[in-house]
Amino acid sequence: MKKIILLPVLFLLFMVSFAQDHSRGLVVTADSIFHFLNIEKNTFVYIDSNEHFLAEKIPDSKFSLLSGYRFQNRIPKRLLSKSIYLKFSLKNNSSYNQQFLFYPGMYFKKITLYEKTNEGKYIIKDQTGSKTGFVNLSVPAGSIQTFLIQCKPSKFEYLRLKAIVIEPGYIQNFMLELSDTFRDKKIASYILCGILLMMIMFTLVNFFLNKKIEFLYHCFFSVCMFLLIFFSSYLSRRPGWFSEFFVSYLDLSLLILGTIFYLLFTRKFLDTNNKHKKLDKILKAVSMVLGFMILVYTYVHFNTDDIMLSIILENTMKIMALFIGIIFIFMSLKHNDRLMNYMAMGSAAQIFFSIISLLLIFTDKVTTSLLKSAMFYFEVGIIMTIFFFLLGLTYKNRREIVEKIKEQEAMKMDAEMKAFETKLAVINAQQEERNRISADMHDDLGAGMTTIRLFSELAKSKMGDKVMPEIEKISVSADELLNKMNAIIWSMSSSNDTLGNMVAYIRSYALEYFENTGIKCRISIPDDLPDLVVSGVIRRNVFLVVKEALNNIVKHAAATEVNIILGNEENGISLIIHDNGKGIDTDNIPRFGNGLKNMKKRMEDLGIDFKIENKNGTIIRLYRDVTIS
Repeated sequence: MKKIILLPVLFLLFMVSFAQDHSRGLVVTADSIFHFLNIEKNTFVYIDSNEHFLAEKIPDSKFSLLSGYRFQNRIPKRLLSKSIYLKFSLKNNSSYNQQFLFYPGMYFKKITLYEKTNEGKYIIKDQTGSKTGFVNLSVPAGSIQTFLIQCKPSKFEYLRLKAIVIEPGYIQNFMLELSDTFRDKKIASYILCGILLMMIMFTLVNFFLNKKIEFLYHCFFSVCMFLLIFFSSYLSRRPGWFSEFFVSYLDLSLLILGTIFYLLFTRKFLDTNNKHKKLDKILKAVSMVLGFMILVYTYVHFNTDDIMLSIILENTMKIMALFIGIIFIFMSLKHNDRLMNYMAMGSAAQIFFSIISLLLIFTDKVTTSLLKSAMFYFEVGIIMTIFFFLLGLTYKNRREIVEKIKEQEAMKMDAEMKAFETKLAVINAQQEERNRISADMHDDLGAGMTTIRLFSELAKSKMGDKVMPEIEKISVSADELLNKMNAIIWSMSSSNDTLGNMVAYIRSYALEYFENTGIKCRISIPDDLPDLVVSGVIRRNVFLVVKEALNNIVKHAAATEVNIILGNEENGISLIIHDNGKGIDTDNIPRFGNGLKNMKKRMEDLGIDFKIENKNGTIIRLYRDVTIS
């Protein structure tokens, strides 16, 4: 009977002693820590929802075992601004002091270590954990040391409480193991970062080449998204101040800053100021509101502990960004605009993958697996968005280049047309002047020379056999001058500027020239003579060369036959004068005087080939391609 009564009493005493310090029954011995040890089953937790207690005055009855705590995996939003307390004890059985590191989990903006003194009081021992993410523990030789750790969570809604004791020499390996937890996600993120960098470089090159501001806005937007993905995948996975700073402030700031650049890019890309004025007003207003809200968010983050307000501001800004994407989709359906379609496809991709990300979060399906990583789908959405925007930007730039080329070609053609018209006007004016001069020469000078010739012939007839030599010279000179003037008038008249007219004139002159010389002249002209324009300068100089050649044949060649052949060759027109005379010494052409040299120079100045050779007499060959003018 006494035993039956004693058992409840003993149990009651045990509960009382446990209530006084329940950590003593769950002491972790230092010998059990090999590299690192998860002590969640040996750690007690308390969240001071009302901030009623100082750390050293929290009753033991307020603590619960961490391993069974209902908020271990997800701290409610309402408690994110409160203090979380972790309590545990370490026993050192050795004869020397032992050092350890304690890991409470990621994303705490403030970590304070309290140690329990022999008098049972808790004193602040260390606050360096706020920077490193790890708390330094020191356990004296042969003693039990109780630790109380106060943690202030960051604005991260998916905070997971941990309780891991680590040997100092194993900290690097622990960091690697912690990082390997997200290995697949990191690899995927690095690949996405590489893709983003290539798109950034492409955009920068296009900006420097084209100097278009929309390329720069797209580049800034892409850089913000790159930093967001890179930090979230690498730097934010390392315990310490940066992790907390990133998840609590920098991630959203980069997202909103990128969104503002995205809106600036959109306004320039779609030219909303001219083409979509209502949309331009909306985008401008949203940009200003987002800019103002991010400033407010910054002030709240750094100057207050109002986490709920921060969360409200964050969600509002995200909803506004989502709202813009929905607008583009509706605008694309309303307007048949290819540029708007690119914006809609990018926005639709972002919305689609964001929905998948949110479903994983709200259904609490988020794991370290790549396909169950909410951030992974969000990052894929960003990449798809930037990709579609870049496609649209490339299409627009290519279209503008084509339009610019067409415009330049049109301007060039217009300029060429005006230049041609100007040239034509000058040519017409020149032709009119040539025709006027030739008419004046024919009417005035020609009549005068004819009169001189007529009177000289009359004087000769009256003088009979007593004709003075001077009168004879006047008659001959008048006749020569009249022939030269007729040649000049012929060359100046624009009505004669054809190949056929030139050939006809040379034929007429040659037949008349050889009429009383005893030299037989044969002229060969093809039936398919091309209809080419030959300027007066060329006609006159070719005629003078032909005239000089015929004169040399009569004076020096001792020929009996002359063949004048006009031929159509593969790429041009040739004129050949071939006599059957004694030929000419081509090695000593200079001794024949200036005649041949002048002939050669006249033709070279006009781009006409001039050749002399001996072959059964003398052959003079003129050649020019069909561009003769």
